Amino acid sequence: MNLGDAELEAGLQALAAQGVAIRRAGDLFVLADPVDLLDAAALEADLRARGSALSAEVLDQCASTNARLLEAPFVHGRVLACELQTAGRGRRGNGWHARLGASLTFSMAWRIALPPQALGGLTLAVAVACARALEALGFGDVRLKWPNDLMRNGAKLGGILVEVARSAGDRTELVIGVGLNVRADAALQAQVGRPLADLHTGDGTPPSRTALLAGLLRELESALQRYEREGFAAFFKNEWLRRHAYQDRRVRMAVNERESVEGWARDVAEDGALVLQTETGLHRFHAGEVSLREAA
Repeated sequence: MNLGDAELEAGLQALAAQGVAIRRAGDLFVLADPVDLLDAAALEADLRARGSALSAEVLDQCASTNARLLEAPFVHGRVLACELQTAGRGRRGNGWHARLGASLTFSMAWRIALPPQALGGLTLAVAVACARALEALGFGDVRLKWPNDLMRNGAKLGGILVEVARSAGDRTELVIGVGLNVRADAALQAQVGRPLADLHTGDGTPPSRTALLAGLLRELESALQRYEREGFAAFFKNEWLRRHAYQDRRVRMAVNERESVEGWARDVAEDGALVLQTETGLHRFHAGEVSLREAA
């Protein structure tokens, strides 16, 4: 079946909208750049080789991996990754923009033997685990922004979304979502409306998305087990502070649309609160949006 010019053009535009560039080579159309798709078999083999309790599934497309796991019957250790996530969600209802082969988006269902009130530092611990995984893969310049952002070169590299599926007594069932920019081209940055960091910028060749996901899952599984045994302060706090992009810098905390507080980022508490030193003393914040405020 031959496609007409209009159908062909529509198809090419649809691919371009998802970040897949096509070029003409004589009578053929070929990929301008290879698309790095996830290898589900290789990922599963890595999990089995190290005796992991996780099980992984790769979808071609979905709205949100977090939403999929929240809606499905809960299975501890189930990991859902998606090649193209069309309605990803970030913190405070913000969207997460992804393009085919240019992002890594996945979620994990995890049951932890702690009540929800003991999980205040969990998002920060997950951020530390992600930074450790990226460091092991050769990215030593990843920084953290309270409470759930990964940064590189002063711009956002990725984000984390932890949601409670259900809880009973001292057990909580969670869905932990992670999104990373693997290749943030000009079109994606224009769509988001601000500069983005990615893993392709810099020296060397980044690992495949499959190797990247395998490394992240390895660190996340270990970190979640350790958090359950020891909590945030015993192990994760010092690592988080060491990687904090704004540590001891003047910042603005937007508490809501009308109220903001300025101070110096000094610490994080055991419950995950950000501690600012202001003109009236030390203040703890459990919610809000932090932005860098350069000293006058």
